Amino acid sequence: MTQDPPWRTPPAKPAVKPRLSQELIVRTGLDVLLAEGLDAVSMRRVAQALGTGPASLYAHVATKDELVELMLDRVLEDVPLPVPDPDRWQHQVKELLGGQVAAMRDYPGIAKVAWQVMIPIGPNALRHGEALLSLLRAGGLSLTQAAYAADALALYTKAFAYEGSAWSAVDQAEVADRGRRMGDYLTALPPDTFANMLAVGPLFTAETAAERFEFGLDMLLGGLAALRA
Repeated sequence: MTQDPPWRTPPAKPAVKPRLSQELIVRTGLDVLLAEGLDAVSMRRVAQALGTGPASLYAHVATKDELVELMLDRVLEDVPLPVPDPDRWQHQVKELLGGQVAAMRDYPGIAKVAWQVMIPIGPNALRHGEALLSLLRAGGLSLTQAAYAADALALYTKAFAYEGSAWSAVDQAEVADRGRRMGDYLTALPPDTFANMLAVGPLFTAETAAERFEFGLDMLLGGLAALRA
């Protein structure tokens, strides 16, 4: 075969596709989530992003439901798990659950998956469950008390993250306009009809989200401390 002359542009080498793996599929699913939102995540869309067909994904991930659960579990991997300290157990619970909310906030929409998954069984979800139970046991709670407390705390955390995700997805200008119209309506009513409702309105903003979350945890943990005593 004759060699091309040196002034010719050599043909480009064909691109080498990365080898498919569950980790790559999950990471690509998270990329689609960040770029296009949770509703855009599908086996077809992830396969398209990987330059392959949906059928090739099924050897690694069985369904879309499994994919989004794996994505949630991958998000939880980045949250540090504290070593239980009986003297700091309440603070450590707040750190752990606050880290979960922050991780879900970094991947808008993934909190919906957390809310819908009844029994998270991924390796990271299991580690988080064990960590929370260990912290509560370190705080002096019985196994039954720790189990029920962990369930309530997890529900609160997932609901808070899901609510924040839902609010961030709506038109903020529309929300602000609705808030103004509601304020005008309450102000036009006879004085003191809804005095407290009118007064608390400014407390519910994106700026107070962290404060409200921590207050809720303090309330729950304070009740647990009293129960233990």
